[in-house]
Amino acid sequence: MRRGLKGLTFLLLLVLLVLCSSIRLCYARSGKHWRRSRATSTSMLRKGKPKSSSSHKQNGKGNRSPYQPSPSTSPVSPSTSPVQSKGGQGPTMPTPGGGSGCTVPPPPPLQPPPLPSPPAAHDTVFNVVDFGAKGDGVTDDTQAFEAAWAAACKVEASTVLIPSELEFVVGPISFSGPYCKPNILFQLDGTILAQTSTRVWGSGLLQWLEFTKLTGITIQGSGVINGRGQEWWTYSDPNGDDDDDAFRVELDKMPQIKPTALRFYGSSNVTVTGITIVNSSQCHLKFDSCQGVMVHDLTISSPENSPNTDGIHLQNSREVNIHHTNMACGDDCVSIQTGCSDINIHNVNCGPGHGISIGGLGRYNTKACVSNVTVRDVNMFKTMNGVRIKTWQGGSGLVQGIRFSNIQVSEVQTPIIIDQFYCDKTTCRNQTSAVAVSGVQYENIRGTFTIKPAHFACSDNSPCSDITLTGIQLKPVIVPQYHLYNPFCWQAFGALYTPTVPPIPCLQIGKPAGNSVLSDGDLC
Repeated sequence: MRRGLKGLTFLLLLVLLVLCSSIRLCYARSGKHWRRSRATSTSMLRKGKPKSSSSHKQNGKGNRSPYQPSPSTSPVSPSTSPVQSKGGQGPTMPTPGGGSGCTVPPPPPLQPPPLPSPPAAHDTVFNVVDFGAKGDGVTDDTQAFEAAWAAACKVEASTVLIPSELEFVVGPISFSGPYCKPNILFQLDGTILAQTSTRVWGSGLLQWLEFTKLTGITIQGSGVINGRGQEWWTYSDPNGDDDDDAFRVELDKMPQIKPTALRFYGSSNVTVTGITIVNSSQCHLKFDSCQGVMVHDLTISSPENSPNTDGIHLQNSREVNIHHTNMACGDDCVSIQTGCSDINIHNVNCGPGHGISIGGLGRYNTKACVSNVTVRDVNMFKTMNGVRIKTWQGGSGLVQGIRFSNIQVSEVQTPIIIDQFYCDKTTCRNQTSAVAVSGVQYENIRGTFTIKPAHFACSDNSPCSDITLTGIQLKPVIVPQYHLYNPFCWQAFGALYTPTVPPIPCLQIGKPAGNSVLSDGDLC
């Protein structure tokens, strides 16, 4: 009897063992053990290879398998159906009762290991000294700069380094695209000096350092660009007190055409920051036909009497931001010319100089268009003008959408100006057509003036419209060489939103008669 019970027990254990092994086999198909198996095989495949920067890190629950993407980078969405086999059917799912007849689907093919992360930005450096530059303030280093640029041009996000504590004499040079790789950094920590030999300038050039047709170009650093403009300024006014013979001698030394120190042309995503530009022979920094420009923490400096030395000149450029910049020069701190739109200037110090100007526009009977310009939070000290719009007689086009806000002026000759009769000579020919001016806001213009608080000289044929004044508080300062004048208006229409100091009663309230021309989209 005991033997019979033992035999029966043995049979039951044997049946149980068979059932368990069958269930375990089917359970394996649910993926738990296959995942463990794949992790093991992957570690075997990757054994001996260097770890990538994207190696698997612990995420609070142990190491993640390479075939278990993190939630933020998962290549398969939760709703995605399983990958189909060649026959068009997915893997066979286990039957409710299990059974030894269950088939095991093949594991998915192994994915290749992840590629290494791209190199860090600007990690390829081309030092101009390594290309033969001396930096002694005497030797012409132009060829070394050209060679360094040629090498950097071929490498995306490379750096051209001008090291500190060295002075590099450089002649006219063009750092050109359009076949250069994007996002090149020009790291300027030393000093670049303009070449003063008449031989390198020939009959005259319009620019000295030029960057053309580039994408993502950045100039930054603590260095200096020195245009040595004194070589040109000494003879710039032949009608002055200097002796004519002395003028001819100077003219023999340097060409009469004066170059801009730093110019960008046809480029996008341009940044200039940190550097100092001094004593350009003409304009210090120019952007022509550029889009996406950022200028900040810049210093521009030249003598008050240096002729035509604009700080920043904009032409045919869009989406320009200029902020936290100090400018002292012999002409406009910022000059905005035709073809410019979406310009934002703020937190700028200007003076001495001629203020911030839109124009002159429409010279030689040309069409000019400027729109969406904001100038705010600006300090002006002893400038000739404050915020100014100037157009030549005979032009066409439209200036619209202009806002001057929070402008602090100190001993500025005329803080507010619209002049549609601009002329830089003794006399100019009278013409009836003019670049139209509409939609100009003046907000919180405050401080002191030495000649006239406001001057609105608008065209009879195309009067200024929608001129609004808010929070204007300007007080006179008596300066011996100046004579004080009252506000002046001619054909200027708009609104006074708050009383002004001093009163500006000459602004005509409302719109000019027959001003429907300003709604014509063909103006610009």
